[in-house]
Amino acid sequence: MPLTDWIGRQESATDILRAEPVRALAAALDQPMAEWQAGAALPPLRHWLSFWAIAPRSGLGRDGHPRLGGFLPDVGAHWGRPARRMWAGSRVEFHAALALDAPASRVATIEAVSEKHGRSGGLVFVTVRQEISDATGRLCITDRHDIVYREDGSSQTQPEPAPADHSAELVFNADPTLLFRYSALTFNGHRIHYDRDYARAVEGYAGLVVHGPLLATLLADFAVAQQPQKRLAQFSFRGRRPVIDGQPFRLRAKAMPDRNDTLALWIMDAEGMLAMTAEAVFA
Repeated sequence: MPLTDWIGRQESATDILRAEPVRALAAALDQPMAEWQAGAALPPLRHWLSFWAIAPRSGLGRDGHPRLGGFLPDVGAHWGRPARRMWAGSRVEFHAALALDAPASRVATIEAVSEKHGRSGGLVFVTVRQEISDATGRLCITDRHDIVYREDGSSQTQPEPAPADHSAELVFNADPTLLFRYSALTFNGHRIHYDRDYARAVEGYAGLVVHGPLLATLLADFAVAQQPQKRLAQFSFRGRRPVIDGQPFRLRAKAMPDRNDTLALWIMDAEGMLAMTAEAVFA
């Protein structure tokens, strides 16, 4: 069936936005844990710790993710050859606060599907809009995920040097233990984050890959630390280059000269290349 036939598909889920995983992630990141108790506002991007995609082991693909063809299109079957997938970025709007240890609901809708062919091989882009509401039905978060599928053996994009001008910087190093804990907290079975042999031999990475959402969470926290008196209203990010475990990277921020409510953010990897770009808008 054509890939565009997936546009408009929906799936719904309910969950409790438990405080315990939020505290566990704070511990994994060496952040204070005490403030994340029942009733406190869910910190930015921690909705990614809930609404797990639970599939039996027999329902997993070779990469450890739930097998495609249900909610998300089976791009590999469409191509007739294996496809690699990655979370390329998100655009998140925070409309209202969600409370920890309170119920919430999520409606996910496939908003767009497009296919391209270039020098690096076939590419398919899928945008999934996630709308998260509290128990009263009030819309609190709109999160658009951009997922990209690549052919096996396709080349990565050319690296780009990271900007040198910044107003704030934080050096971070993600070790295998942190990657394991984040995978566990998000029920993410993608083998590139914990199976070094698979990451190298099958998907062609230099080592274990640091989760894009984990990097985005670090950038969002870094942005909030720069503007502690303001509320984060929007956050968007785009992965530019994989970050590999054990290699120190730098979180950087710079105020936008013509938009005093906005921070430009990026990650510079150990080779000085741009690994992720982001933008935080405050209210």
